[in-house]
Amino acid sequence: MRQIVLDTETTGLSAEGGDRIIEVGCVELVSRKLTGNNKHFYLNPERDSHEDALKVHGISNEFLRDKPLFGAVADELMAYLEGAEIIIHNAAFDVSFLDKELERIGKPKFRSYVAQVTDTLAMAKEMYPGKRNSLDALCDRLGVDNSTRTLHGALLDAELLADVYINLTRGQDALLIDIADTSPVGGIDTRVDLSIFTLPVLLASDQEATAHEEVLVQLDKASGGKTLWRLGSSAPMA
Repeated sequence: MRQIVLDTETTGLSAEGGDRIIEVGCVELVSRKLTGNNKHFYLNPERDSHEDALKVHGISNEFLRDKPLFGAVADELMAYLEGAEIIIHNAAFDVSFLDKELERIGKPKFRSYVAQVTDTLAMAKEMYPGKRNSLDALCDRLGVDNSTRTLHGALLDAELLADVYINLTRGQDALLIDIADTSPVGGIDTRVDLSIFTLPVLLASDQEATAHEEVLVQLDKASGGKTLWRLGSSAPMA
């Protein structure tokens, strides 16, 4: 499925209280790989940011004065997001603001455009209960370089979150096997008939078996104990 990692910056903390979106950043993943097909908008919120919000994102009110209104980019943004899985850190916050902006211009709620919304904050809380699970904390924990993040910015934060998400989900792309092109190269068929060989069976050493079990334990922990081999091993025998 096509995935979009999304982040917003806002004038404050309350969509219902009249705060508005000032920046939207989106990063596209296809087959869990960055495509470079990203979207980024600065928006005129038609109001000033709160002082505390300015300290977080550093985007001045003057800078936003000549930027488009949300309504001017809504169709382009929703067409870009349509049908994708949307990945957001603390999704309830961003979705509440997007819903309010869409409501102002008479459009349906955000979730009606997308396949699903995945909240990485909820994922992190399940995986690391009792620990700090802010984006910065997760970058530190998962080895994602956030040294350029001195202020919050929607596109930069979406790029960082994409790396965090891949790490949170254990880089599952590594489990996918690429199917090699079996067409002849330069007119020469390079395929080998393995049926003519008697292949030796190499058993894992104790050290290799232990290392393998450690990887399984890590995968099991990352999935919240929902891996098929654990569920299968705990099922009653027929």
